Amino acid sequence: MTDTQVSGGSGVSGGSGAVVGTTGGAVRGRREDGLTVFRGIPFAAPPVGEARFAAPRPAEAWDGVREAYAFGPPPPQDLLVPGQAAAGSGDGDWLTVNVWTPDADPAARRPVMVWIHGGAYKLGHGGSPGYDARRIAADGDLVVVTFNYRVGMEGFARIDGAPANRGLLDQVAALEWVRDNIEGFGGDPGRVTVFGESAGAGSIAALLAMDRADGLFRRAIAQSVPGTFFSDELARDIGAALAAEAGLRPTVADLATVDPDRLVGAGQTLAAKMPGYTGRWGQAAPTVTPYSPVVDGDVLPVLPWRALADGASRDVDLVVGHNRDEFRLFVAMGGQLGTIGEEQAASALRMYAPGPGGEAAYRAAFPDAGAGELYEKVQTDWLFAVPTMRLAEAHLAGGGRAHAYELTWPAPGNGGGLGACHALDLPLLFGTFDADLGALLFAGAEPDEVALALSARFRASWTAFARTGDPGWPAYDTERRLVQVLDAEPAVVPYPEETTRRLWEGHEISVLPLHG
Repeated sequence: MTDTQVSGGSGVSGGSGAVVGTTGGAVRGRREDGLTVFRGIPFAAPPVGEARFAAPRPAEAWDGVREAYAFGPPPPQDLLVPGQAAAGSGDGDWLTVNVWTPDADPAARRPVMVWIHGGAYKLGHGGSPGYDARRIAADGDLVVVTFNYRVGMEGFARIDGAPANRGLLDQVAALEWVRDNIEGFGGDPGRVTVFGESAGAGSIAALLAMDRADGLFRRAIAQSVPGTFFSDELARDIGAALAAEAGLRPTVADLATVDPDRLVGAGQTLAAKMPGYTGRWGQAAPTVTPYSPVVDGDVLPVLPWRALADGASRDVDLVVGHNRDEFRLFVAMGGQLGTIGEEQAASALRMYAPGPGGEAAYRAAFPDAGAGELYEKVQTDWLFAVPTMRLAEAHLAGGGRAHAYELTWPAPGNGGGLGACHALDLPLLFGTFDADLGALLFAGAEPDEVALALSARFRASWTAFARTGDPGWPAYDTERRLVQVLDAEPAVVPYPEETTRRLWEGHEISVLPLHG
């Protein structure tokens, strides 16, 4: 095979796919199903050695043409199985991007969608089979980018000698790579939409509040925004506990000498102990997730809801939404479906319901709800539903425009008992029904015509928004409160969770503090 001559930023056909010149060097993609796909392109230097726990640094340039055929290795991460970790390659080449494009022609200037994956800030990567972006790129005739960012202790632990929120800084670096390079792949750097789910949506909320991300995207879609943001004091205390599990101090000098797998293991061990820290870590403790964005006053200056209400990113168009039964996924994964008793429900209500009379208010508002339903409902509301809708309201207050949705169609797996749970939007959006969580949510049930139609509607709405700023339903406002309900029969109606909204009215979202 002979390499095709390339010039900076141009895309020409050659070999098995187009060759594109980037700021790091030339890359060759592979033609697949009518698209050209580029995988594993470095957007930053490997964060190892002296660069470990540092802000991302520019990738080292290469000579010749790099075959961009394989996804880069995932960063070190938790696989949710104690003692088991997925670490990247020994050279730490974790910070890579992947591009799906209909045509690597700089003149095409198609809209660009950049996916930010979720995973509780401790797992996930852009090459995951569930994030195969071919259907979005093909159906929407646009360019889609996915990428890796540091997770877990590498990306989010608060340690001395390192910037906070390194995972968010990686995201900024990836978006800067898109700005500087995407034209050569047929994309328009002036029409970039970020979209993400769960921790990816929390990351987008943070990016909307970060000066470093100004101008890097024009539109944003935040699916199931978690409300967990740590105060700097809480993050430092958890960071010290994480390091202690590895027998170390929470410093770069100590932690940079340790194999990443050992730190993943420390995070797993601490997560199992977190419920015992309730008196010190409050609402963060039962989440068994020791990582979240940190409101450190520098990388993330203020809480996103406050930043948006003050007008940050008012020029960014926004879509936000959540699933009706978010928390049921975690109940199911913990083997607790149908087992939640009154004591557990009461404990959850006391921990998460707003205000001193929150438990009584929830019971009065949902008088027919059993223990299991109350347990799920209050945690769905606290963790996802309220933060998501409040993000829309904050954006409106700051002069922005937002559209809102709720997914109410139940997952067919487990006999439909999972409901419209957390992450159901992923297989629907990507059309990856048999990959990752899609295999659980659709277990034993082939996607029928309703599922396929809803999946197509997700992609049509998301890509229309990326193209025009209009997902196909009215913008949200605080008078009519119209949202798109995504179900077997989609409809635009006033927000269905009005009871929840009223229960939380006047209760401010705040950083999770350190107690005692």
